[in-house]
Amino acid sequence: MLLKNRKPGDLSESDVTSESNYRNRRNFLKAMGIGGMAMATSAHAGLFDLLSQDSEAQGAAERKPLQFTRDKPDPSLTLTPEPKITSHNNFYEFGTGKTDPARNSQSLQLEPWTLTVEGEVARPGKVDVWQLMADAQLEERIYRMRCVEAWSMVIPWIGFELGKFLQRFEPTSRAKYVAFETLYDPEQMPGQRNRYAGGGIDYPYVEGLRIDEAMHPLAILSVGLYGETLPTQNGAPIRLVVPWKYGFKGIKSIVRIRLLEKMPPTTWNLLASNEYGFYANVNPAVDHPRWSQATERFIGAGGPLSVKRQKTLPFNGYGEQVAALYSGMNLKKYF
Repeated sequence: MLLKNRKPGDLSESDVTSESNYRNRRNFLKAMGIGGMAMATSAHAGLFDLLSQDSEAQGAAERKPLQFTRDKPDPSLTLTPEPKITSHNNFYEFGTGKTDPARNSQSLQLEPWTLTVEGEVARPGKVDVWQLMADAQLEERIYRMRCVEAWSMVIPWIGFELGKFLQRFEPTSRAKYVAFETLYDPEQMPGQRNRYAGGGIDYPYVEGLRIDEAMHPLAILSVGLYGETLPTQNGAPIRLVVPWKYGFKGIKSIVRIRLLEKMPPTTWNLLASNEYGFYANVNPAVDHPRWSQATERFIGAGGPLSVKRQKTLPFNGYGEQVAALYSGMNLKKYF
């Protein structure tokens, strides 16, 4: 992608997980305990992940190859292998353990799938996501992904700019925020059947951005990774990717987008506002109440006992591109 100006600390292509590794699925030990607070407490539960072994997920939903423009290699980054991206997931609609989504999401019905755009737009509408994939000029974006739990990956997403997509619906001058909503279907998503099984969340999962954040060219709607459509556990068929924010902002399996005049509620902020702010910008200077955010455990191509800790970068390394969005803001208060 043309937006990248490589700086010291930028990820390189070597930081991206290799495709062969990506396609081997890891069988992690299920995290101890469940519930929203258990997830947060398990930020240090990397011990469970380190003891796990790679294995192929059973009954994986079929994925389709995509036509896209490849990203330019970044020698400072190492890709996370595909099997690790697809086996180490937070998607509480399918369970609170890291391996639950890969195990419990494979029967999710992805076709047909429509995405509704409404609210403060001159031309509200509904689009067929699969037709959108066929029509859009897809491009690969190799991005760092930083989880609030202090682990990270480098992922070769495939998608298109969120801002360009929203412009099709002609946002009005009253559109100050963009709200997103995940599919609500307790029959298909076992974590939605009760709050205990789904981490204490009141579903459907909702997220939001300021309109200028949504219009920034780094923000994308992703429909694939490693050359194929998204796996169900990674948010198929369409999800949000905002690389300078913590991973929980990347809402999965989106069915509705609303442009609003006022700030929308967001799931983790509703659940624990003192721990998960609306903005959720990656900031090593602002710790989570229960752990430091100064460093992170990078999940790369190493074996189950391989650990690479690295410093966390402000805005996850994208500060040069996005810091101006927050000029004059107190980023400790508006975390």
